[in-house]
Amino acid sequence: MADSAGKLVAGISGVRGIVDAGLDADVASAYTTAYAARCGEGPILVGRDPRASGAVIWEAVVAALSGAGRTVVDLGVVPTPTLLLNTALLRAAGGIMITASHNPIEWNGLKFADPRGCCLAPEASLELIGAVAAGGRDRADTGRPPAGPVGRERTEEVQSGRGQQGVVREDAGAAGRHEELVAGARGVDVEAMARAGLKVVVDAGGGAAARIVPSFLEGCGVKVHRLYCDPDGSFPRPPEPIPEALSVLVRMVCETGSDIGLAFDPDGDRMALVGSDGVAMGEEMTLALAAQRVLATVPGPVVANLSTSRMLEDVARQAGTRLYRTPVGEINVVHGMLAEGAVIGGEGNGGVIHRDVVLGRDGLTASALILSALAESGGDVAGLRSAIPAYAMLKLRYAMPDGGPERLRRRLEELSSSYPEARRDDRDGLRLDWERRWMHVRPSNTEPIVRLICEAPTVDEARELADETAAGLDLRSQ
Repeated sequence: MADSAGKLVAGISGVRGIVDAGLDADVASAYTTAYAARCGEGPILVGRDPRASGAVIWEAVVAALSGAGRTVVDLGVVPTPTLLLNTALLRAAGGIMITASHNPIEWNGLKFADPRGCCLAPEASLELIGAVAAGGRDRADTGRPPAGPVGRERTEEVQSGRGQQGVVREDAGAAGRHEELVAGARGVDVEAMARAGLKVVVDAGGGAAARIVPSFLEGCGVKVHRLYCDPDGSFPRPPEPIPEALSVLVRMVCETGSDIGLAFDPDGDRMALVGSDGVAMGEEMTLALAAQRVLATVPGPVVANLSTSRMLEDVARQAGTRLYRTPVGEINVVHGMLAEGAVIGGEGNGGVIHRDVVLGRDGLTASALILSALAESGGDVAGLRSAIPAYAMLKLRYAMPDGGPERLRRRLEELSSSYPEARRDDRDGLRLDWERRWMHVRPSNTEPIVRLICEAPTVDEARELADETAAGLDLRSQ
C-alpha cells in the first residue's frame, strides 16, 4: 500500500519511501517503536545498506529502540541475509534492516525480521502497518523505566537476553558467521572452487555485498576482480542488477578473461550473472542454475513465486521433482518451502533461498552454488546455461490505473474471462498459463506501480502477449 502521494510503500516487504518525501526519521521511529512493542525478550539487531540516508534513519531506529528499553546489536553495513541469519543464530528478539533494496538511491526503507531469521509473516507485517496507520506510535507499557543516553560498547559475541537499557552493542562477527554457513551448505564445494582457479568479476554496485562476497570468494581460492566494491552508497550504476545496468561489468569480464561476472543489488540479497562470453544472462538464470546445483545433491521439491521463469519447472522436471509456486514476496516463498520441505527456492529476480543458510534471499549463497557448479564443469558457464531450456521473458512496468488496486482487480477479472482456455491463478494479481506461454500481472509490493511479466519461446511471442494484455487492461507505460 502507498500513501496518497505514492511516496511511501508499506507491505509484506516492509516499508519503503523517498527520503524526506514520504520516509523520514519520524516515520522510521514510529514503525520501529510499534515493531519493538511486538517483539519478545532479547536484543534487536540493526543493519543497513550503505545509502547516505541510512545514517539518519539508523539514528532514528536506534533512538526508538533505546527509548523502548531495548538492547540494540549494531551490525553496521551488511547484506540483508547477514542480518536475517544472525537474528536466528544469536537468538535475538528480532532485527531491522535499513534498506530500500533495488529502489533508486533517493529511496530508503525498513525490513523487519522475526526470531526465526526471516522476514515478518504477511499477517504480522499488515498488523504492524495497521497499528502505525491507526496512530499507534506510543510505546507499549513494558514496565521499564525510560532509557538513558545511548551508550556504545564493542563485543564479538552477543548473548541472547535483555541487556543494559539504552546500550548499543557493535557486533564484528556477523559476516564471518554468514560465510561459515555458506561454506557448509549442501551444494557448495569450497575445495572444488579452490582447485579450479576460477577468475570472477564482482560488481557490488557500491552496495552491502562489497566486502563479504570478495572476502568469501578469495578465501575459497578464487581470483576476484573488484568492480564498484567501495560500499560508499554512491551507486555508480542503476541499483537493480538487470542486463541494461551491467554494461561495465560485461566489458570488464571480457577484458580480464574472467570465467563469470556477479552483480548484486544494494542490500546483497539478489545476484545476476554475466558469462565469460560477455552475455548478461538475466536474473532469472541465477535461480535456475542454483536450483540445478542443489538438486544434484539434495533431492526434493523446489518453491518459487508466480513470476518466476518456466526454466525452473524444467530444472525440477529434469531432477525428477516438482515446482510449487507461491505469491510474490520472499516470505511467501519461505513459507512455501517450509510447508513442502524444500531445501532450495527463491524468486526469479536473482533471489536464491537455501534453507541451510538463511530463510531469505542471499546473493552470497547464490554465488557459492553457481561457482561450485562452474568449478566442477571446468569453468564452462555456456555448458551450464545450455542444459536449461531458454525462453524469452519481458518484465514491464506500468502506472497504477486511476482508481488504484481495486480498479486493477476489476480489470483483471474482465481480462481473465476473455481467456477461458488458460489455466488461472489469482492468488497474487492474475497469472494465465497456456501450453507455450504465460503472463502474470500484479501490483508491486515495493513500488506504486503495476508489474507485467510475459514469457514465451520467442521475443515476438512474448511481446505480442504483453501488448495484448496491456491493451486489455488499459495500462500506461511509466
